[in-house]
Amino acid sequence: MAKIVPFKAIRPTRDKAYLVSSMPAYTYKKHILEAKLETNPYTFLHIINPEFRSDDKTQPNSIERFQNVREKYDEFYTEGIFMQDTDECFYIYRQITATNTYIGLITGIAVDDYLNGNIKVHEQTLTQREETFKTYLDVCQFNAEPVLLTYKDNPKVEAIINKYLNTRSEIEFCTSHKIKQDVWLVNDKEDIKELTTAFSEINNIYIADGHHRSASSVLYCQSKRKENSNYNPDEKFNYFLSYLIPESKLNIIEYNRLITSLNEHTPDSFLIEVKKQFDVEEKQYTYTPDRKHNFSMYLAGKWYSITAKKGTYDENDIVGNLDARILTLNVLTPILGITDLKTDNRVSFMEGTKGAEGLQEKVDNEEAVVAFGLYPVSIEQLKAVADANDIMPPKSTWIEPKMRSGLTIYSLED
Repeated sequence: MAKIVPFKAIRPTRDKAYLVSSMPAYTYKKHILEAKLETNPYTFLHIINPEFRSDDKTQPNSIERFQNVREKYDEFYTEGIFMQDTDECFYIYRQITATNTYIGLITGIAVDDYLNGNIKVHEQTLTQREETFKTYLDVCQFNAEPVLLTYKDNPKVEAIINKYLNTRSEIEFCTSHKIKQDVWLVNDKEDIKELTTAFSEINNIYIADGHHRSASSVLYCQSKRKENSNYNPDEKFNYFLSYLIPESKLNIIEYNRLITSLNEHTPDSFLIEVKKQFDVEEKQYTYTPDRKHNFSMYLAGKWYSITAKKGTYDENDIVGNLDARILTLNVLTPILGITDLKTDNRVSFMEGTKGAEGLQEKVDNEEAVVAFGLYPVSIEQLKAVADANDIMPPKSTWIEPKMRSGLTIYSLED
């Protein structure tokens, strides 16, 4: 079962929501980030970057920096940029892009569901990042970016959500990236009860994006419970902010590879080595993989389709059967000498949303010498890895929707 709870979101007022909400700060190029901070006094980026225009700088990820974040957050609330709902609600969030519509439910979800394995993971987390975000929660006492979770489509949940979609949303705007945003408040007690009951009957929830955020929330919760063994199970720290989206609405996109060195190979000698493990076919056009175990490769101005030969991977190995692992075990490590994708600076990653054209541009501009396009991981593969308590290779998936910060803030304070 999954235990979800409504909460009183702190959120921007209707007239300022489009100005407040932002993508995570790290996604902006430096000059764009500075321009947004310079021209928009309401952007949530001011909370994440509280020392903009200040000569008194603190160290990134320090307690002092987080204290400044909290002060700026309080300032937004005092000035009326933020408000808090008077009733506990669930929040329906819809995002409409040029190609997809994403609809799901923003809730609090129980840390215990993570601890007992009902919330399943497929990605390894870094202890230092967990501790950093746990410190952030200790100091700031709020969470502004939900963990993206997915579950098997549920008709009861869908029926309640659809009822609200026919009404005017509380928040409605379009971003400069041409992405429509809508938020509805679910404050009807009967609807809240039915949604809570429906999720209590769902056995498996999967983290799609936000492994570090969820793990850090668990650390924070455990530390609070350790302080008081007689804690109230309804206290806010027992839950973390989540966006629950059905599997049919989730979009799993490939994460491609760019390589800056052929490890003393020439393009011709490299191609010879690749042919030992792959069936290689040169293409006269920009190529994108069309099936599992098929890859695209752009090398020396030419596109190739390369398909892993039988025997180069274990069909019965859930992780070994993933294309990201196949490419590493048959090309990146034995031919190019890349053994650690997390630390080797010869490999970088590009989300599949930028297409084959994005890969070609990097190679043509000599920012890489070879590029590999992968076929997207399926939801069944993701779930199989998580169900087996296994871990995917780094950067195996680019998952959408990407949430905006500051629309529904979960306060850890009563």
